[in-house]
Order: sequence, then structure tokens, then C-alpha cells
Amino acid sequence: MKITQVICQILRVPNVQAKTASSQDTVLVRIRTDNGLEGVGEADSSPEVVKAIIDAPFSHNIACGLREILIGEDPLETERLWQTMYRRTMYYGRTSVAITAMAAVDIALWDLKGKHFDQPIHRLLGGKHHSTLPAYASILFGHDGTETAEIGRRWIDAGYRAVKFGWEPMGQSEQLDIELVQGAREGVGDATLLIDAGCVWDARTALRRAHSFNEYGIEWLEEPLQQADVDGYVWLRDRSPVPIASGEGECGREAFRPFIDRHALDVYQVDLSRNGFTDAAFIRSRVEEVGARLCNHCYTSPITVAASLHWLSTCREAFLFEDCVDDSPLRHELTLQPVQAVNGDITVPDGPGLGVTLNEPFVAEYLISESA
Repeated sequence: MKITQVICQILRVPNVQAKTASSQDTVLVRIRTDNGLEGVGEADSSPEVVKAIIDAPFSHNIACGLREILIGEDPLETERLWQTMYRRTMYYGRTSVAITAMAAVDIALWDLKGKHFDQPIHRLLGGKHHSTLPAYASILFGHDGTETAEIGRRWIDAGYRAVKFGWEPMGQSEQLDIELVQGAREGVGDATLLIDAGCVWDARTALRRAHSFNEYGIEWLEEPLQQADVDGYVWLRDRSPVPIASGEGECGREAFRPFIDRHALDVYQVDLSRNGFTDAAFIRSRVEEVGARLCNHCYTSPITVAASLHWLSTCREAFLFEDCVDDSPLRHELTLQPVQAVNGDITVPDGPGLGVTLNEPFVAEYLISESA
């Protein structure tokens, strides 16, 4: 079996809003073989930049586009192909957007591998510890505490037992920050509450907020610092009264390495659409080795949701699943099978590969760019 096509498609919903939500566009990678199989993957990144990395022609041995690397290869050799892509993009890749493009390819290769062997990906990764996982509704803050409380009540009424609020307008003032968390707690009642600051503070300010938010019983404080501030996270985690979570912006094992080596976090959040299965499995082993906790990050489409479920189900101590509830057709209609929590729990797919099928009429309607 050989790879014959690497197709890159960009989808975008109309009327994209100025908000921190990657459920408004996506880049799909579809890998086809000479025996008619197709695997599908996705990157949470700038779609046009990922497409350029897929499409780029040969420059020299360590600056090459991914399609050029993959055509004619055996798609079942996922580890070797990851290493080949990493080596042949090292002049412009290593820990950033090239890794997200590789992640989309890697997800597609594992999807294809699962279809070839008629097995779900979690079984190919070594086996699942969980068939269902408690999910938290992941949504943005309201404009103030009152609106945030209303949002919280909505998702508790929908059956979730945990809700996470994130990003703007947090970080504008101490008064508003506390008001937002107070409103969030009011809205969710006794349910699990998670707070995502969105990279807005220095370490000392973050520590003050952690003490203030501790009064409201939050499960974790996510990304209080800039994503690359490893020293700051080490300092903060050693002093914070609440668990510190981060990792969604990290791309590949080399990006995660300093955080894991220095025990910088309590919860490591791995986005499959920025890491792929091959590196996510490596990261899982390292995080479990140091005794920290793992969670997925996911704010895109059912492709990444399904991928995240396969991976997180293989994590021994998995305890929560991020379930994006953004009201976007891309989140809810891209696949024929819905992949969303029901009464606060989400089920791991058991079909071959990812266990989901693209809704081709939806792809055709929202397609804005394609290359093969």
C-alpha cells in the first residue's frame, strides 16, 4: 500500500467573529492510497500557513513540503514517517506550525491505519482505560459576571457537571477578574469550575489571582502566564493554592520537554491537532512518568474531538475531557456522527480509525481552498 494523494482543504464559516475561538475555520488533510483507503486529519493552526507547508515544493533535504515527503510512502509506518517529516522540515519546523501540519498528517495516517486493520485508534495505541469520560463544557466568558453566570446555568441545565470559562475579558482589571469568577461559580453552582485566564498576567499577579480564585473552589487555573514562560510556571506552581494547567499551545514533544522535565505544571493539556497521535503518545508516557495529570485541549471540529477521545482514553488517570460547546456549524456538522457529551459524559468512538465520517455536502458548502 502506497500514498498516492495528500489533499489539503480549508473550510471557513461565514461571518468569522473577532473572538478567541478556533471553531470558525479549519484545515483538513486527507491522505489517499493506491488501494482506495482514505484517512482524515486536522490542524488547529492558521489554515493557510498549514496548507503552504503541505504544498511547498522541495527546497533541499531539510526544508521540504510534506506532500513531497509522503507520496509513494507506506502509510502504516507512522513512527518512521513522523521522524522523516521532522528531519526533512527541521530548517523551518521543530516546535511550531510545521509540527501542527505534521499533526494533521499524523492523525490522517492513524485514521487510515485503523481502517486498514479494521480497528479503532485507541486499540492501536495500546488499549483504552476508559470507554466514557466526564466532559466539561468549554466556553468563553461573558462580558461581565452576570452574563457569565447566565452562560454557566445554560450548560449546567444541559447536563454538564463541569464548565470551563476562558479568555477575554479576563486580565483587564483585578475587580473584573474576580467578578467573572464569582459569576461563573454562581452560574454553575456546586459543579466543577475551571478557569482559563488566556495568558494575561505575570507570575506575581497570577499568584494573587490564584489566591483570590481559590475562594471559589476552582479545579484549575489555566494558562495564567505567557505560554513559553517555563520559569514562571515553575515558580507559580510551587506557590499556587490551586492546580496550574497549560500546554494547549505546545507543538510536539520538544515543546513539552522543558515543562515536563522541570515539573512545571499540575495538568498538561495536549491538543491532538497540534501534536498528532505519535507525539501525543510519547508525551503521555513522559507526563505519567512524572506523576502529573493529563487532559486534552480541543476547540475545533469533531475530527479533533474524536482524535482526542482515542488518545485520552489511553491515559490511565484521565479525569476530564474538554468538550467545546461553541455554537459553530463546524463544531457540530462536519461529521455524520455527532461527537458531543450527553448528560455530561462523552463516549469514546469504537469504529475503525477515528470512527467518524466526513459530511461531504458540508465540506463542499464551506470549502474555500483545496490542493492535492
